[in-house]
Amino acid sequence: MNDRCRHCQALKFKGEADGMCCASGKVKLPELGSPPQPLSTLLNGLTPESNHFLNNIRNYNSSFQMTSFGATNIIRDNFMPTFKIQGQIYHRDHQFFQLYFIGNAEDEADRRCAIITNTRRQIIFDLQNMFHEHNELVQVFKTSLDRMPSDDHKIVIRADKTPVGEHARRLNAQTVDEVAIFIVGEQFNNRDIVLHRRNEQLERVSETHRCYDALQYPILLWSGQDGYSFNIKMINPVNGREGTKKVSAMNYYAYMLQIRQNQDNHILRCRALFHHYIVDMYAKIESERLNFFRFNQSKLRSEEYVHLRDAINNDGNAQNVGTMIILPSSYVGSPRRMFEYPQDATSYVRRYGRPNLFITFTCNPQWEEISELLFVGQTSKDRHDILARFFRQKLKSLMDLIVKHGAFGSVQCWMYSIEWQKRGLPHAHILIWLIEKIRPNQIDDVISAEIPDPTVDPELFEVITKNMIHGLCGALNLNSPCMVEEKCSKRFPKKFGLRYSDGQRWISRISASIN
Repeated sequence: MNDRCRHCQALKFKGEADGMCCASGKVKLPELGSPPQPLSTLLNGLTPESNHFLNNIRNYNSSFQMTSFGATNIIRDNFMPTFKIQGQIYHRDHQFFQLYFIGNAEDEADRRCAIITNTRRQIIFDLQNMFHEHNELVQVFKTSLDRMPSDDHKIVIRADKTPVGEHARRLNAQTVDEVAIFIVGEQFNNRDIVLHRRNEQLERVSETHRCYDALQYPILLWSGQDGYSFNIKMINPVNGREGTKKVSAMNYYAYMLQIRQNQDNHILRCRALFHHYIVDMYAKIESERLNFFRFNQSKLRSEEYVHLRDAINNDGNAQNVGTMIILPSSYVGSPRRMFEYPQDATSYVRRYGRPNLFITFTCNPQWEEISELLFVGQTSKDRHDILARFFRQKLKSLMDLIVKHGAFGSVQCWMYSIEWQKRGLPHAHILIWLIEKIRPNQIDDVISAEIPDPTVDPELFEVITKNMIHGLCGALNLNSPCMVEEKCSKRFPKKFGLRYSDGQRWISRISASIN
C-alpha cells in the first residue's frame, strides 16, 4: 500500500479508486480513538491472555452487547473461518442489557460468566469496569433509570439528536443530552429506541438508529459513540462546509474500515467479531439500497417493465398482484441482473464463437503483500478486507497482461466471474476470445504440465514446487514448504487405503521420477 489519499490519509494499493475511502474528501468522520486498558492490551495479540480473548472475542462481545443479533438463518460450519447468514437481519433488546443495572460489580461479572461460556472471569470483570467508566450509553442509561419517576415511564433514545422542526429541548426532561423520558401514551418516532423499566416486551432496534452499532458491538465502539445515521452530511472538500447531500451507509463503512497512516484501526484486529461486524453492516447497506428502489419506483419507470404488465393481464385482477417492487439490473443479485449476464455471455458466443482460453486464477493467502498487512497473530482468514482488495489488484494486473499486452495474442473480448471458496479465498474464472485462434501445434506453447527447468527459469520452478507440489515432508524433510511448527500443514501423510510404509515408498518413487 504505497498510495495515500490526500484527503483522509487512507493507504491504498496502486490502481484503487481515489474515492473508495472518503468519496474524494466529501466524507469526514471522527477518529475512532485508541481503546483504553485493558482492551488495548487484549487486542494486540502479544500475550496468551490476548490470544485467548481474540479467539473468543465474539463470546466476550456477546457478554456486553445491549441488543441481540438475529437473522433468518445463521450458517454454522466449524471448518468455515467466515461468518455467514441468510435472510433478514434484526436487532432487539438483549438480556445482558439489564445486567448493567445490578449495582454489584462482582455479581454482575458472575452473571455474565454464567451465561456465556469460554470466557474468563477476570477479563469479564476488567472489561465491565471499563464500560462503566468509558461507555457513554451505559452512563446515560444508568443515570436516566435512576431519575425515572415511576415504572410507568419509558426511556427513549432518539434516532435524531434534534427532532426535525422541533427545538432540541422541547421533549427533553432535562436529565442528560440525547435522552428523553416520556410518560405512557406520548408519541415517539418509530425509529427511536424505547426502554421499559419493568417490561418483558422487546423493542426492535432500527438499523438506521445512530446507536445501532454501539449497542451491538461494545468492544468495537467501546465509548458508545454514534454510528451511522441518516443525518450525517457530506462536506465540501474545498472549504470543509456541510453540503446538502447525505453520507450513505456504503460511504460511511468504507471510511470506517480503511487503514490510515499513523492511526491504529482496532476494528481490523478483532478477527471473528470483525467478520460479524462487516456482514451485519453490509446487510445494512443492502437494506438502504433496497429502500431506495422501493421508494423511487417512479424514477425507475417501473410501469414500463413488460413482466409487470403481463402479471396484471394474466391475472385479470390487479388487486391480487400486490405491491410489486422492481429491482433494476444495476442492483447486484437482482433477477434482471442475473438474467442479463447469461444473455451477454450467450451473445459473445453467438458473435465470436467458442472461447479460446479458460483460465482459473486463485488467491494465494501467502502473497507477501497480504502477509505484510496482517497484525501479530493474525492469518489471512482474519482479514477478508485485505484479501478482497489485493486479489482485485492482482486480477486487474493479470487481465492487463492478457488484454493490453497480448500475452497470448490480440484479444477480441473477455469476461470473468469471481467466486469465494468456502474457506474464504476468492478465485476467478476467465474466458478469453482471441483474434488469432490457437492451433493444435501451438497448444504446448500456451499450456504446460511439466515442472520448469530450474536452470532455465528458477523463479517459476520455485513457485511451482512451493505451491503446486507436495513432496516429502515430516521427519523425512523438515524444510518442506508445507511444514509449520514441525508438522505438515496439509496433514500428510494421509490414509488412502494403504499402509504408511507403502505410501512413503509410493511418494519416494514419484519424487525420484520428478527429480
